[in-house]
Amino acid sequence: MPLLDLTLEISTKLPSFPGSPQPRFISWATNEDDGYNLELIFLSSHSGTHIDAPFHFIENGLKIDKIPLKRLVTDAVLCRIKKGADKAITKQDIIEFENKHGKLQPNSTLIFATGWHKNLLKKYYFTKNPGLSIFAAKYLVKKKISLVGIDSPSIDLGLDSRFLVHHQLLDNGILILENLCNLEKISGVHFKLVVLPLKLKGATGSPVRAIAL
Repeated sequence: MPLLDLTLEISTKLPSFPGSPQPRFISWATNEDDGYNLELIFLSSHSGTHIDAPFHFIENGLKIDKIPLKRLVTDAVLCRIKKGADKAITKQDIIEFENKHGKLQPNSTLIFATGWHKNLLKKYYFTKNPGLSIFAAKYLVKKKISLVGIDSPSIDLGLDSRFLVHHQLLDNGILILENLCNLEKISGVHFKLVVLPLKLKGATGSPVRAIAL
């Protein structure tokens, strides 16, 4: 079975969301001095390719360690929709996709491939990224989607400092997967998605290893 890695590499060079810390790898033990190598890792729980638990924005929302595994190993639908700087994925975009590929089913996983991840090293990666319009988000809530993913740093447009789409989705229990890559290498519309966050007690999110089968 072919496997495709959809995950950004975490390193000290990984761009971070404005206001978030840069990842750091701190040497703690060495083979020469201690008989083994060991490092400490300092990074945000939302570094690189990561998943947002509802608790990220919703005070009494589900925390990362309480997300059922069945919501993280799913049959996913890939929506290829090229969007440039500051361009929103609209409700109409999703309806047109459904008209072509079939209606989205309740509890399904929807992944948006916009092509934005190719701008990862650009200064405007975090400030001009495409995302969902609030009407698109409300439509996905109505469709009872389980998880929404995107190959940009945020499901909200870069210009939206209020994070309205985050609030809309997370308040309705929809998980958010961000900073995906390599989606253009997936053939077809349907694929198996495996998203594995760390089991961090009480956390708002976690870096993940996202894999397409």
